[in-house]
Amino acid sequence: MTATAVYAAGGVVWRRVEGKLLVLLIHRTRYRDVTLPKGKVDPGEALVETAVREIFEETGVRVSLGLPVGVSRYRLPSKREKVVHYWSAEATDAAIRESAFVPNKEIAALEWVTPKRALSYLSYPVDVEIVENFLRFVEDGVLETFPIIVLRHAKARSRDEWSRSDASRPLAARGLKQADAIVAPLRAFGVRRIVSSDAERCVSTVRPLSAALGRDIKTSALISQDAWEDGKADARTVVGRRVRARKPAVICSHGPVLPDILSELALATGTLRGSYLGSASALEVAAFSVVHLSRTNPGSGIAAIETHLPKV
Repeated sequence: MTATAVYAAGGVVWRRVEGKLLVLLIHRTRYRDVTLPKGKVDPGEALVETAVREIFEETGVRVSLGLPVGVSRYRLPSKREKVVHYWSAEATDAAIRESAFVPNKEIAALEWVTPKRALSYLSYPVDVEIVENFLRFVEDGVLETFPIIVLRHAKARSRDEWSRSDASRPLAARGLKQADAIVAPLRAFGVRRIVSSDAERCVSTVRPLSAALGRDIKTSALISQDAWEDGKADARTVVGRRVRARKPAVICSHGPVLPDILSELALATGTLRGSYLGSASALEVAAFSVVHLSRTNPGSGIAAIETHLPKV
């Protein structure tokens, strides 16, 4: 991010009604236009948090994020650049039933339309481009996805200042703050399963998430650094279980183990390996990569990968 740009985030919210794909557009009161739900980033907020919050505030629909579908850039009247990140987001029947939206001073109306109708109905070319990006995933048959999130543990105390076993080394003060800060970004993707190396620094990283979700942490020595250093790590078993489950999950592990986890995700889904895997696995502490896989056919390959840096 640059200091001069204005950042925002939103989504292409979609549903199927009797087999027909529909997307949600908003009619804004003040501007008298038709656009996609989006809004500016609040201080200290991650882009994915903004997208989920703004979609809910403008439509009343609670969503989890799916595939990233593009970034729009344009100049504001102030001459500053506005940068808007978008994700696809499925609106479940339950989420729609629970929506308490009523027309207000910001949003005059909501409207579900076909993507084709949206292309001719939206007020701005930058929104049209986002819907066109969205439609490419539809045409490829990978709109319905689930994420497997590969997370590097938060900042730990240094080995030099820790006399006991490396596996018991705890998080540093900054690491504890990072563990709290990643809860909301991970929840934005609808995480429901938590898998972690059994090392304390990994377990402590996902403990706040576990508390927020009310979900247990499943620990595994198979993705620990000790096992990796001893040549006994087995990322394939851990990854295989998560791919077969087809549920949104986070896997928390160590820097040296992450390349194996990403490689196994590629192998498990029939994806050609390339340099992008190296970039997605070269994470700093508390950073994570989201690997989006087809929910109906995980063997069709990785649909998209996105990497998020820590806020703290």
